[in-house]
Amino acid sequence: MTPLHILVVSADSTRRDELAGLLGATHRPVAVADAGAALEQLETGTDVVVLDLALPELDLAKLREVFSPGEEGEPDSLDAAERRHLSLVLRHTAGNKRKAALILGISRSTLLNKVRKYGLGGR
Repeated sequence: MTPLHILVVSADSTRRDELAGLLGATHRPVAVADAGAALEQLETGTDVVVLDLALPELDLAKLREVFSPGEEGEPDSLDAAERRHLSLVLRHTAGNKRKAALILGISRSTLLNKVRKYGLGGR
């Protein structure tokens, strides 16, 4: 059997490393922690992708485009787009919710409600 180039994408370093270790016995895994690095790897050629769909910064529209060039995909839901954007802003502010609320143009209490709604409390 020819070894496959397998891309493992997960923010959970333990899960990512264990899976890459298991796959490394017979294949060529590349483990990355975020969607940006995954997109870069996809452009270099990958046979199989193991992807943690819970990655907050995951751009599903871009992912669909990479896997199905030329095909129109269904747009993300408003909730998915809002969750992804909130996550990006919180990462940009290093978790400072006051700064994030200012950038987003919403009150801190509204931001806190959205953080709870989307389960972004650990960020």
